[in-house]
Amino acid sequence: MRKWVIPAIIFLSANRISAQQAVPLTVEKIMRDPKWIGTSPDNVFWGTDNQTVYFSWNPGKQLSDSLYYAGVKNNTPRITAAGERSLINAKAGGTWNTDKSLLAYSYEGDIYLLEIKSGKTTRITNTKAVEFNPVFSFGGKQVVFQQNRDLYGWDKASGLISQLTSFEAGSKPAEKDDSKTGNAEEKFLKAQQLELLQVIRDKKAKKDAAEAFDKAYELKPLRSLYLQNKRLRELQISPNGRFVTYSLFTAPTDARNTIVPEFVTATGFTTDIAARDKVGAPQGSFESFIYDRERDTVLPIKTTDLTGIKDLPDYVKDYTKKDTPKVREVIVNGPYWSEQGTHAIADIRSQDNKDRWIVLLNTENGTVKTLNRQRDEAWIGGPGIGWSMGGSNIGWIDENTCWFQSEATGYSHLYTANVNDGSIKPITSGNYEVQEAQLSPDKKYFYITTNEVHPGEKQFYRIAVSGGKAERITTLPGANEVTVSPDGKWIAFRYSYSNKPWELYVQPNTPGAKAVQVTNLAQSDEFKSYNWRDPQVITFTARDNQPVYARLYTPDPAKNNGAAVIFVHGAGYLQNAHKWWSSYFREYMFHNLLTDKGYTVLDMDYRGSAGYGRNWRTGIYRYMGGKDLDDEVDGAKYLAEKLQVDARRIGIYGGSYGGFMTLMALFTQPDVFASGAALRSVTDWAHYNHGYTSNILNEPFTDSIAYRRSSPIYFADGLKGKLLMCHGMVDTNVHFQDIVRLSQRLIELGKNNWELAVYPVEDHGFTTPSSWTDEYKRILLLFESTLLKR
Repeated sequence: MRKWVIPAIIFLSANRISAQQAVPLTVEKIMRDPKWIGTSPDNVFWGTDNQTVYFSWNPGKQLSDSLYYAGVKNNTPRITAAGERSLINAKAGGTWNTDKSLLAYSYEGDIYLLEIKSGKTTRITNTKAVEFNPVFSFGGKQVVFQQNRDLYGWDKASGLISQLTSFEAGSKPAEKDDSKTGNAEEKFLKAQQLELLQVIRDKKAKKDAAEAFDKAYELKPLRSLYLQNKRLRELQISPNGRFVTYSLFTAPTDARNTIVPEFVTATGFTTDIAARDKVGAPQGSFESFIYDRERDTVLPIKTTDLTGIKDLPDYVKDYTKKDTPKVREVIVNGPYWSEQGTHAIADIRSQDNKDRWIVLLNTENGTVKTLNRQRDEAWIGGPGIGWSMGGSNIGWIDENTCWFQSEATGYSHLYTANVNDGSIKPITSGNYEVQEAQLSPDKKYFYITTNEVHPGEKQFYRIAVSGGKAERITTLPGANEVTVSPDGKWIAFRYSYSNKPWELYVQPNTPGAKAVQVTNLAQSDEFKSYNWRDPQVITFTARDNQPVYARLYTPDPAKNNGAAVIFVHGAGYLQNAHKWWSSYFREYMFHNLLTDKGYTVLDMDYRGSAGYGRNWRTGIYRYMGGKDLDDEVDGAKYLAEKLQVDARRIGIYGGSYGGFMTLMALFTQPDVFASGAALRSVTDWAHYNHGYTSNILNEPFTDSIAYRRSSPIYFADGLKGKLLMCHGMVDTNVHFQDIVRLSQRLIELGKNNWELAVYPVEDHGFTTPSSWTDEYKRILLLFESTLLKR
């Protein structure tokens, strides 16, 4: 559910009330009273009939969303019956067979098969155990599913269920050798009995014959696959049913997790929440295997000979002590099988995330052949490429041609590879990103979402799998988040513009087709009565001659107070200078309020933001608070030189990564920013998590240079302007410990011009209206008291 609230129109401070008469509502009334809250449709998916689209919605302003539906013929949204929702969602998560005539799905822990044409449903299991992840295998003749840690196959013709794997905890037991049992005396006596007594010899011969007969006619037992107390993951079967592939994860034995205390509890006692580890903590290792059911053999997938597997990163050149090249740890994602199971490819990532290999898997010996290697001295990422643990767009066009995305040109684009001759072919190209991609049901087209029109727009296209000119299907300016029907004939999409929250539309999946609006937002009259600004998306030139995209809010000239506020979005890799309704809806509304009060507001996509290609994405590598902060400073210069803002009256604020940037701005550029509000801020990157931080700064003990120059706590002595810090005490992402350590540092430095507001019940993202209210009252008071002329 997407929610928003009308911005604060009246803020209360200790000394005065700042008011605008246009909409006479207080922030507390708006944030606390649900009747002022509107909702957008979300979680869109198609039904199995290819005619019905489902979505979460809450037009009645209830406590939570409900599941709604609309048809391509009858577009009126209707609510589903409560008793039907679990089944509808179960089918939505099911798996189709090749021609989409059958759907297998898990519902309430059992497996079902739906025949689309007849509507007949067959219940495959009825057990107390939970069965899940059904897929079609054995040439589509069986539905294979998982129960506990094993795979089972249901034969559609016979109805027989067969166990396909037998995973066992622990290690394989040592084989018993009867010849080595007993002491010397016992062995002598046994041999003597056989030598002297015919009756003993007859009994032994009879027993041996019976055992030989039983062995000749007994069913072959399943091979035991021993887990060795490791964690099973990525369990799957090939389309032909011959191969089972799986990975084993070995958890680190000496990693230490952090603890986040929760102070406000129902019991009155403090509760300790087990949280994440810190960057540089020991990481687990992964092994991947192929179980050939036909040959009854298990082979490890061999990755030690991958091209460049021992390559050292360039940053080690900055240190006198050099690492010895060694085989790096990798994660094998997949494999991804061709439709008939002829070939399998895998997406392998080095755990330092500087290499990605698309490989062809040899199921005969477990070796791999590199089809494409992607190396990035910063870190592998970008749309459709993801991080180390999967998240990639990858698949097959036919039995010999696979497809994937790569940032080889500096922007994420589509490529195909012939697995027989290794040839690579680009399907898309240009200075824009392919942000979403999927293959059409008939495998003739790729459906892609790109920002080719403008970095701040998302439009949907189709392009032939052989390449060529893409045909644009969506036309509304802004963002179009598209979901394609199973048969590929229709699309449902969420659409929004800068000052228009998300609505749901449907249209035929063809260029030039007319889009029909399905939902009409349940907005309050107060929301509708306010003229929400359409911020201008501009560019200014940074000091290295790169264009920086930003949202600009300019006040009425008659109200212009000469001051400005710069907003810094969070997450680092996130886009906010775009032409659709922002996920920062509270901040957007706050910016409307600031503009009403005469402030100029600039909200930019600094270096490291999403939407602008590889070089922009990795511009913060080894130095957060470097080029990204330069962009903010250059933005302040732009405001002063081009928009007549008083350079002495510029404030800055942001949350999470934006809070970190605010700290760096006030500590290292104190003459540029008069004041700042740092919310839920990272103060020392050595205390943040591993997955995010190690990509950008490597590890604290291997690249101390990067951490020292990127962490605000080392620069706190530079503070001159007024600093407000706000932090939730139950923040399991950026821990409260972060801001406590910085506070102690400021105390020891004798700094007076700072304050800390703590929120006892809040995690990283606030959920309590009173906390949001308090935070933004403080932010406004900070700017009112430091940026306005007295």
